Amino acid sequence: MPGWSETYRGSVPPWECDVTEHFTIAYYFDRLAESATTLADILGLGGRLRAGGFGRSFDVRFVRELRAGSSFHIEGAALDLEDGLRLGYRVVDSANGETVTWVEERWDPSGAPLSAEMRAAIAGQVAVWPGPAIEPRPQPLRTDGLVATARGRVKPADLDANGRFGLGPVVHRFTDSSLQAGAAIGMTAEFMEANRRGFSTFELSLRLSGALSLDDPYLIETGIAHLGSSSLRYVHRMCDPRSGEEIARLGQFGVNLDLDARRPARLPEELRAKAARLVVPVA
Repeated sequence: MPGWSETYRGSVPPWECDVTEHFTIAYYFDRLAESATTLADILGLGGRLRAGGFGRSFDVRFVRELRAGSSFHIEGAALDLEDGLRLGYRVVDSANGETVTWVEERWDPSGAPLSAEMRAAIAGQVAVWPGPAIEPRPQPLRTDGLVATARGRVKPADLDANGRFGLGPVVHRFTDSSLQAGAAIGMTAEFMEANRRGFSTFELSLRLSGALSLDDPYLIETGIAHLGSSSLRYVHRMCDPRSGEEIARLGQFGVNLDLDARRPARLPEELRAKAARLVVPVA
């Protein structure tokens, strides 16, 4: 597609698949981090991305799963310069050319706007977005109803090339939170194994508003913003527990997946009743 550049090419190793038997969402972000840096270099923004200090957001729509052994590549492009900088990525099944995941990234450089020269250079490379429109999701009205689902410290292996808590490791911690929240409503390892079920994510909305460095502590708290018959949407909030400052927030929309039929399955009433206790009011 005109204006789109290949930013990554690889495959899905078996050890990067999860209990739902497909590519773990955090590893999508691991590859996306590489793609984002490559795209920034193409657009002449590599130094700006490496310096950090501005908010970023990622809206992800999973169309089809990638499983162990799948080959894939990622293409990226600049989309527009309205309200910051909007970038797009598509994860493509290399075997058949089908787009399996769409990603929109936004930069909020309002604290230090892009120079006129940068904007002019990007404007000449803007591409058309053929992916789905983002569906706005309501956020919790407050955070005091969230429950703790992950806690720890930033390890050396969590750091990216710029010395900050990396994109993939951040999402790995949110995955921990998802499993903790699942266990709290009865979706335990034993339940998933006995019933051949798993939580399969089809939409993510990640907001990065801060950064953590080596050995900094983090706390993640979670609530349920939507509870359906087979679906639910978690909202995970990562903060620095020393100050309460929000570092990142992830909206995670998914379904109870039948691992054999690879189709959504109704949540048992017992699980729905437990999940209802974690539902938080939203705007």
